[in-house]
Amino acid sequence: MSAAKVAFEMKTIKVSLDLILPVRRMKNPHKTISRYKRIVTSIKEVGLVEPLVIHPQRDKSGTYMLLDGHLRHSALKELGMTEADCIIATDDESFTYNARISRLQPIQEHKMIVKAVQNGVKPERIAAALDMPLSAVRASMNLLDGVHAEAADMLKDKPISPKALRFLKKVTGVRQIEMAELMVNANIFASGYAEALYLGTSRDQLVDSETPKVKEGLSREEIARMEQEMESLEKDFKAIDEAFGENMLNLTVVKGYTKKLLENAKVIRFLKANYPEFLSEFEWIAAAETL
Repeated sequence: MSAAKVAFEMKTIKVSLDLILPVRRMKNPHKTISRYKRIVTSIKEVGLVEPLVIHPQRDKSGTYMLLDGHLRHSALKELGMTEADCIIATDDESFTYNARISRLQPIQEHKMIVKAVQNGVKPERIAAALDMPLSAVRASMNLLDGVHAEAADMLKDKPISPKALRFLKKVTGVRQIEMAELMVNANIFASGYAEALYLGTSRDQLVDSETPKVKEGLSREEIARMEQEMESLEKDFKAIDEAFGENMLNLTVVKGYTKKLLENAKVIRFLKANYPEFLSEFEWIAAAETL
C-alpha cells in the first residue's frame, strides 16, 4: 500500500507579502465589514493567528499563489506589514482547499484562548482582538470544564455548540464518550440531538442521579419511554456501524468483479440477448463512483 500524500508541509515559514499572489482579487474587503474589521483588530492586538496557505508558482520565479487567507492578506497589507507566517501546500488545488479543512470550531477556539491566557495575554485583550464580549471569552475558557478528555478529543474539530456540550456535562465520563461517538458517527452535532441523547441516558449514568430529567412538554413517563427507545436505537446503530465496514468491503469486491465481467464481450452478448435488465444494472454498478 502506497503512503498517503501529505497535502501541506508540517511547519510555518515567513514569506514576504510582495511574493504572494492572490488567486482572486479583493476589490473592496471592507464590504465584509464585520469580519474584515475583526481580522484587522485581531492582527493589531495579538498578531496573525491563522497562517496563510500558499503554493509555489510553477515558473520557479520565487513567488507563491495564495490559496487561503485573502482577507488576512489584505488586512496585513493595510496594516503596513511586509511578511506573514505561511503554510506551504504541496499541491495547488485552491478550489478544493476550503472543502478539506475545518474552520475554527468552538473547542479549537477554546484551546486557542486558553493557550493565549497561559502565555500571559489578558482575557480583555483577547476579547478586543476577537471582537467578542469579555463574558464570551471567559465562557470559552471554561468550555470543557466537566467534559471527559476523550470525548473532547473526538469533538475537537466538530461544529458542536456550547449548549450541546452542556448536555454532555450532565452525564458520566463513559456516557460522554458514547454520546460523542454517536454524534460523530451520525455527523450530527446539534444541541437538540445532544439533548435527546441526554434524555435517553439511564439514571445511573447521570452526574446528578437524584435529580429527575426534565423536558418542557414531556411527562416523566414519556421521558422514561424515550430512555428505553433511545437505548434500543443505540444498540441497533452500533450493530449497523459494526457491519458497515464488512458490507463496504463486500460491495467493493462485487463492483470490481462486475466490472471485470463486463469487459468480456461474450458475457455482454449473453446478457444483452437473455437478461437485458440485468445488464443495465450491472453497468450501473460498474460505473458507480461511490458505493
